[in-house]
Amino acid sequence: MPQRRETLEQPEAPRACAPPETTGGPGAPGDAAAESPREDRAVVRDALGVGVAVGLSGFAFGVTAVGAGVSLAQTCALSLFVFTGASQFALVGALAAGGGPLTAAAGAFFLSFRNAFYGLRLSGLLRLRGSARLAAAHWVIDETSAVALAQRGQHAVRLGFTVTGATLFVLWNLTTLIGALGAGALGDTDAWGLDAAGPAAFLALLAPMLRTGQERATAAAAVALGLGLLPLLPAGVPVLAAALAAPLVLLAHGRALPRRRAAREAERTASEETR
Repeated sequence: MPQRRETLEQPEAPRACAPPETTGGPGAPGDAAAESPREDRAVVRDALGVGVAVGLSGFAFGVTAVGAGVSLAQTCALSLFVFTGASQFALVGALAAGGGPLTAAAGAFFLSFRNAFYGLRLSGLLRLRGSARLAAAHWVIDETSAVALAQRGQHAVRLGFTVTGATLFVLWNLTTLIGALGAGALGDTDAWGLDAAGPAAFLALLAPMLRTGQERATAAAAVALGLGLLPLLPAGVPVLAAALAAPLVLLAHGRALPRRRAAREAERTASEETR
């Protein structure tokens, strides 16, 4: 009889696993690479929008400054070296109202002091050093701070700050010169209401940032304080006094917090007893 030879089955060698195919879903490397330029374009678009919109209001400052008796050279120097629209408008507004140069300058200084608080917040986000830090300090204003603080991540913060600052600096100084040169052709500059352009642009930036009830209450209290003190204090001081709205709202919120906690505990206890 023929003998059966038993064949031993050899185990199959493990197959080399092919790398998983990129599906392009969320979190995939390709998607992250494609998302970064898209986010950069969105930041640049928003920064350019703010820079152009506010930069064009430099025309209003040039017209208003010359109408208040400030010379062409002084007007351009203010935009070049001061470069903070609210303080510049406050300065020429005080001069137009008959205030002395020292009083007008003091009011503008107090008003621009808020930029120091912006700088404290932005320094930890931008993380610039040396000459770059010094140069960036000149661009720390309402608009650059609003755009930068709305971003996520250091790269987006730097991009938003830089594009907004560069666009606004160039356009603000250019339109200041154009406005100062063309002020004579406009006649009575007060009738145009051009001095409202700066505050209107700032309100447009601020409104989307008021998301919570506490933030809206702080803004409302600041407006009430500023308007109430406007006829009583020199120019610029009511704005600084309006900053007291933040600690006042926080104090009121802190006092109401224990009552809210007690009410929640009472509701929780009542719901547990009814079960």
